[in-house]
Amino acid sequence: MTHGSVLARFGHALSDPTRTEILLSLMQAPGYPAELADRLAVSRQSLSNHLACLRGCGLVVAVPEGRRVRYELADARLRHALADLMAVVLAVDPEHCAAAGQSGCC
Repeated sequence: MTHGSVLARFGHALSDPTRTEILLSLMQAPGYPAELADRLAVSRQSLSNHLACLRGCGLVVAVPEGRRVRYELADARLRHALADLMAVVLAVDPEHCAAAGQSGCC
């Protein structure tokens, strides 16, 4: 696995707003699918699909607890990495990013 492929998987995971919100929620504390779905106001099926993607990317793990499954970040260092990413201030050049004034630019 190359550094580029690791960053590409991370970028893919963050490219969807729901997956980003899941990661931000799991930064605070582990969560259960039903609670995460309610908190993020998404259907349980949609949340399940996003969690599967995040598991596939290696960013979250499912921890069985009896009949329930708890989700958490796969590595404690992800908490720090996400916090560092949020602390970065990006200067967007409107000339090269037509949607600079809209959310979801670039």
